[in-house]
Amino acid sequence: MYFKFTFCPIILLLWASLSFAQNVNVVIHGAASIAKTDDNFVCVTLDWWPAEKCDYNQCPWGKAGILNLDLRYGALINAIKAFNPLRIKVGGSLQDNVVYKVGEVSSCPNFMKRDGLFGFSQGCLSMERWDQLNRFFNHTGVKLTFGLNALFGRNESQTEKGLWIGDWQPQNTRDFMQYTISKGYKVDSYEFGNQLSGSGMGEKVDAKQYGKDVIVLKNLVKELYAHPETQPKVLGPGGFYEEKWFNTFLEVSGQGIVDGLTHHIYNLGPGDDPNMMNKILDPSYLNQVSQTYKGVSDVVNKFRPQLGAWVSESGGALNGGSKDVSRTFADGFWYLDQMGMASTYDQKVFCRQALIGGNYGLLNATTFVPNPDYYGALLWHRLMGSTVLAVTKESDPDLRVYAHCAKKKPGVSLIFINLSKDRSFNITLSNAKPGDAGKPNYEFVGKQNREEYHLRALTGDIKDDIVCLNDVPMVQTDSEDIPAMDPKLVDASTPISIAAQSIAYVTIRDFEAPACV
Repeated sequence: MYFKFTFCPIILLLWASLSFAQNVNVVIHGAASIAKTDDNFVCVTLDWWPAEKCDYNQCPWGKAGILNLDLRYGALINAIKAFNPLRIKVGGSLQDNVVYKVGEVSSCPNFMKRDGLFGFSQGCLSMERWDQLNRFFNHTGVKLTFGLNALFGRNESQTEKGLWIGDWQPQNTRDFMQYTISKGYKVDSYEFGNQLSGSGMGEKVDAKQYGKDVIVLKNLVKELYAHPETQPKVLGPGGFYEEKWFNTFLEVSGQGIVDGLTHHIYNLGPGDDPNMMNKILDPSYLNQVSQTYKGVSDVVNKFRPQLGAWVSESGGALNGGSKDVSRTFADGFWYLDQMGMASTYDQKVFCRQALIGGNYGLLNATTFVPNPDYYGALLWHRLMGSTVLAVTKESDPDLRVYAHCAKKKPGVSLIFINLSKDRSFNITLSNAKPGDAGKPNYEFVGKQNREEYHLRALTGDIKDDIVCLNDVPMVQTDSEDIPAMDPKLVDASTPISIAAQSIAYVTIRDFEAPACV
């Protein structure tokens, strides 16, 4: 039960005003874009985990798994509808242990705790449940990616633990796709397997074998979906990036097979790490993952998959997330910074693990109440366009800044992330002088009011699980709708003020960026 504040406590405002203010000039390079994302860059996952999934002496999944989730809740429906549309990937660790009850498959077992993939027996998706899910997806306007079982028909090696050998058998997937087509269900893309690349996460497939099998999947999709305009894309491998493995599978599969190169990011490590908060607030630690983004981008530039690179799963902390951090305002420092960084490396989509379930769900697993990261994700989806701009600033690592063309033209949208506990920032903007790095930049002086969205923890403690937007607590209405998320209009002649340990989105309608025209 949440107490519904109507305003943020005044102590937060006093605390913010007492912090040391530092003046910073941010230069926006608006002449040309440095990257492009998909229009539906923000993505979330729905996972297969049953209630018995436990880590670190806790079992945080409850009935949030795909087979158990109650799809009738208004809070869940409204949270998805607010994105209009929301990209959802159905998949996760157990997807390679799921059979589809269609065609030759007659029995439909439930996941049971025992020896098997990730400690569970084989599970099953009945077509009755698939019907329910698709009615739900259609009603809420979901753009769907479905993760396929890439281990079907293989056997585990007797000589190398975790290695699955033999050819993938596509018959169960064929029957599943034929049923899906016969019902008119829309699938935007299919992802082949989960975390089978490189060393895997308990299970793995050889890169050459995976390359051969993904050709089989691509041909199956082309055969069953006759019209190119309605043909789902093929994504893979949906695992952790290892340069040699990724290059080998793409060399074997060749160009035009894998439409999108997908990989996973869990750069905060195990969910029980007592240093989790320190990692999130350490800019040098946050920067380390840029090497992964660069490596994936290099592979994309070499093999040129049509849809580029996707982060198809990222929950920050492994094994369900951190019970003390993932649900709090503090997690946004990691999450929104990751989306900003990924977009600068031309990653087209960023899928958060998970919409609901574990500790890292955007929604509470039992009440469906949005956690703070939900609101940060929704603002990104509404404000940040697909064209990514370069920004430069004076070297203060605690201030993170990313800029895009505004989603709704004209103008630019920026996100400011202040990791500092005791410093606020007063930001002035400049427009980079195109074509001559030696000339001074134009100081930007706007004439239209800025649209600002300031996110802060309710009481000033970043471990809070309620976020304030422009000093208004974000809590669902009595009808379980997402509350209004209106901007604060600010005089353009004043600096942009970013409070200590806060996050702000700012849209500037009269900023002239040729890349945004």
